[in-house]
Amino acid sequence: MNKAAFALIGAAGYIAPRHMKAIKSVGGDLIAAMDTKDSVGVIDSYFPNAAFFTEFELFDRHCDLLRRSGQHIDYMSTCSPNYLHDAHIRFSLRSDAHAICEKPLVLEPSDIDSLEQVEKETGKKVWTILQLRLHEAVRKLKERVSASNERYSCDLTYITSRGNWYHNSWKSDVRKSGGLATNIGVHFFDMLTYIFGMPKEQCAHLREPERAAGYLSFEKADIRWFLSVDKNDLPENVRGKKTTFRSLQIDGEEFEFSDGFTDLHDVSYKNILEGNGFGLKDVRPCIEIVSQFRECILTNKGDIHPFVKGYK
Repeated sequence: MNKAAFALIGAAGYIAPRHMKAIKSVGGDLIAAMDTKDSVGVIDSYFPNAAFFTEFELFDRHCDLLRRSGQHIDYMSTCSPNYLHDAHIRFSLRSDAHAICEKPLVLEPSDIDSLEQVEKETGKKVWTILQLRLHEAVRKLKERVSASNERYSCDLTYITSRGNWYHNSWKSDVRKSGGLATNIGVHFFDMLTYIFGMPKEQCAHLREPERAAGYLSFEKADIRWFLSVDKNDLPENVRGKKTTFRSLQIDGEEFEFSDGFTDLHDVSYKNILEGNGFGLKDVRPCIEIVSQFRECILTNKGDIHPFVKGYK
C-alpha cells in the first residue's frame, strides 16, 4: 500500500511539529511544505527530503506540477495564522487534496457555509483537529453526563502565560486571530459542547487583549469561564512553578485532565485517514460561540476571576 502524501502550510508555526509527528505516526510522507518564515529546521527530524518554499506562489506551482506529473498530494495540512485558514483550506481542496486544519478552523460561521460548498464542488473533505474530544478523561466524563439527568454548574479556567512577543504578533490582533477567546479558548468551548450538549445562550463579561471571560448555558450545564495569557493571573501556588494552569470544576469538584495530551494529534490523524475525523458539522458550534462572543455586549465587567471572588 502506498504511503499517503502530505503537504504542509505553516511549517514554521508553533503547532506544526505536532502535525509532522502525526504524519510520521500514520506512515505518511510529507513531500512539500511552505512558510513565509524559514525557521523550519525541525523538518529534518521528520521529513528531511520534503521540498520547502517561503513563497506561496512557488509552493502553488510545485503542488500543481506534482499533480500534473501524477504525484498526487492526498492531504494538505494547514498550521498558518488563523485568518489565513479559510484561504488555505480552499487552496487545498482546489488542489485536489483533502484539507486538515488546526484550530480554529475558521473565524466565522459564514466561512463554514462557503467551505461546505467547496467540498461539494471538489469532492474533497475538510477535517479539523478537535483533540480534546479524544482525551480519555473527557470521553469518560461525556459518558457520565450523557447517562445522567442532572444539570451541572461549572467553572472553567485556563491561564497560559505569554511574554511580550505575544502583543507584537498576529495573535494579539483580533482581525487575524479572532481574539483571545478564539485563539486559546475554542478547543475548550468545543470540549464543553461535546460533553454538555449544544450551547443555548451566552454573556460576555470581559474582553481584553490579555483576558476574556463569560457565561455559557448548554443543554446540561451552566458554565462560567475565564481565559488569560497574563502570568499574574496564575494562582499563587502555581506561580513561579508552572506557566500554565487549567481547571474545570463541576459542581465544585475538580475534573482532572491536565495530562494525556501528548499523542492526541497522532490519534486525530489516524482517525482522519480512516475517515472518522471531525469535519465542518462538528466544528460549527464552537465557531458560533467565539464569533458571537466577539459581538456580545459586555455585562458585569467587575470581579470576574472565579478563583478569586467569583462572578454571576
